[in-house]
Amino acid sequence: MTITSYDVLVIGCGPGGSSAATFLARSGRRVLVLEREIFPRFHIGESLLPCNMSIFREMGVLPTLEAAGFPRKLGAQFELGNASIGTSFVFREGKFNREPEAIQVERATLDHILLKHTRSSGADVREGWIVKQFTSDASGVSVEAADPAGEVHQLRADYLIDASGRGNVTGNQENLKEMHPTWKKMAIFGHFENVWRSAGDSGNDTVIIRLENAWFWLIPLSATKTSVGLVIDKAVLAESGESPADFFQRWTMAQPAIRQRMQHARLLNTLQTTTDFSYYNRKFAGERLLRVGDAAGFLDPIFSAGVFLAMWSGKIAAETVGHSLTQGQPNRRDFQRYEKRVRKGLMFYWNVVQAYYTSPFMELLLQPRPHQDLPSAVIAVLAGELEGGWRLRWRLKYFFLLVKIQKYWPLVPRISFAPRRPKAVNVAPVAVKS
Repeated sequence: MTITSYDVLVIGCGPGGSSAATFLARSGRRVLVLEREIFPRFHIGESLLPCNMSIFREMGVLPTLEAAGFPRKLGAQFELGNASIGTSFVFREGKFNREPEAIQVERATLDHILLKHTRSSGADVREGWIVKQFTSDASGVSVEAADPAGEVHQLRADYLIDASGRGNVTGNQENLKEMHPTWKKMAIFGHFENVWRSAGDSGNDTVIIRLENAWFWLIPLSATKTSVGLVIDKAVLAESGESPADFFQRWTMAQPAIRQRMQHARLLNTLQTTTDFSYYNRKFAGERLLRVGDAAGFLDPIFSAGVFLAMWSGKIAAETVGHSLTQGQPNRRDFQRYEKRVRKGLMFYWNVVQAYYTSPFMELLLQPRPHQDLPSAVIAVLAGELEGGWRLRWRLKYFFLLVKIQKYWPLVPRISFAPRRPKAVNVAPVAVKS
């Protein structure tokens, strides 16, 4: 079967694909979305950024999300694993971010809401379809895909948006993936109840607990359920010879900051693992093709930027393709601008993550000073303000200059991650008891 009547074909209906397809469909474009999974389905990436709220509002889906009752996320907390120091950032106290709060979500629920909204916006969304390969030429794009019964179809559209996530369909086909040379991390995570939280409004904050070369996340998903994960070098788990569950248990009980939160916790499902290998594709745009979200690049999720970057790039992709459709032919300059703009946003967070794993960055982050409104600049980064204007840009440049100075001449007191690594000990399996 050959279909030639679509303006745009979108691979994937996660947040990035949903964003692109919804904006295009709501502007009257004929959009086909091929999603590999059957929704709802489990997915990691549960903490959103305030700037997500602007995109939800523009998509017309915000009222549905508000009615779903997701926890309000008003800030973020950072602490050392040895509980020696910690700080918090409240979004509404920032001077350079447009949105004062975000939400914490179970991705199975969020993504299903977004998929249904994309469908109700006029896009043809097909679940259980597997894209096998694509080709492009001067007149359009062809995609070979298998339907849920395994029958292969040849599909045709004027433009292709790849939102296939870490499946990276088009990037892998063209061998574009560049792996980070040293970030070979993995995450061990699960959902727990009875995890201790701060009192009041800060109880729904994302909590990041930093170890020397690893970190824990705690993300409240409801009044009783919390997502807890450990991100660590994959080689460290392999060298330990332990199962992921035993490894998670030992590291949890060895760090005071996480142990006190988890002492009464009970695992609600099974602990899961996922690799966290950061990469980016050498090209985000091709002939009649744009890549969004993780299909452009994936980075360590410490700042919870993944969903926002996916939806932000999806929106820009929709604008870029929409303009070319209006003109009746691809606008090369628009595609080049898309490449430059999205790469700049991705690499900004890439560089912030690299800095995060250094002690000088953590020393300044954990001991904020009101100097030149730098805490507000940090809040803007945590909120997802990629394009906040000169008032924000010069402060961020200044902050990273101070990080370089801190390496050699302490501007704030040094911190210690000691004890640096837990010794192998026998501990009762309190935190991961199901």
